[in-house]
Formats: sequence, structure tokens, C-alpha cells
Amino acid sequence: MKKIALAIMLMAVLVCVLHAQDNKKDNAQQQLATAIQQQRYIFNAQSASPAGGGTRQLTSEYNIKVVKDSVISFLPYFGRVYTAPMPGDDGGIKFTSVKFDYTVVAGKKGGWTVSIKPKDAEDIRELTISISKNGYSTVQVISNTRQAISFYGEVIPVK
Repeated sequence: MKKIALAIMLMAVLVCVLHAQDNKKDNAQQQLATAIQQQRYIFNAQSASPAGGGTRQLTSEYNIKVVKDSVISFLPYFGRVYTAPMPGDDGGIKFTSVKFDYTVVAGKKGGWTVSIKPKDAEDIRELTISISKNGYSTVQVISNTRQAISFYGEVIPVK
């Protein structure tokens, strides 16, 4: 009898723990959805994939910060450049834009696709951020003077 009571108590505790984990996951997804709609998040890049070949793991901190009034990009670049860079340019995808178009399209499986078109970043035509409901993301950068490049990483809300 004691074994049956212990088994029932163990199952009840397990159900409570699983339910708490589901609530925590739902809360995190809701915070992410709010951050994307309010333009308050950071994409942290973990790897880069140039159009010309292989994926490279990034060992330094590279990111794109999106806040209501600006987009700040600090990403590296690997790939083919069609025009020579200006003197003093280190060749990365580094810019701050305060004039940009921002559109969000909800995905079929709960994710989002964000399109950012900077109007005051001379070289960048568009950033397309595909975000899963768990925050895992791909960013594709389309440039006027370089081959396209993709970055893989995670989007986190800015508090």
C-alpha cells in the first residue's frame, strides 16, 4: 500500500514540475513576441555563412541591437566584395541606422520573419531575420557592394 501511495505522489510531483516548465516556456515565448513587436531585442551571432562557402564559428561577441528608434549592427564579414572599401573601413557589417523600414510577418509555426531596410546605411540594402518561437534565428544580410551572408544565433529581449 505504501508503494502505491509513494508512486502516486511521485507522479503528482512530476506532473506539477512539467506543468511549471510549460508555463515558463510559454512566458518566455510571450516575452519574445512582445520584444519583436516593440522592436526591443538583440540578435547574438554564433556563426556566419558567406555565400561563397563554409560556415565559420564566431569566437567574439557580434550582434544586431534593435530598439524602437535605431538598429545597431556589429557583425563581421567574410566573402566577396565588389567595390574597394573606404580607407579606415575594417570590412565588417557595422552601422547605426535611425531611418529604417521595419516589418514583421508571423510564421505558420509560431515564429516571425522581420525585414529591416535601412535608409541611412549606405552599403546595406536589407536585413532579414527569421526567428523561431524559441528565439533561434537566422539573419541574411543583403548588401549593395558585397555578396550576401547569413548569420545564425539567438534573439533575446532587451529589458
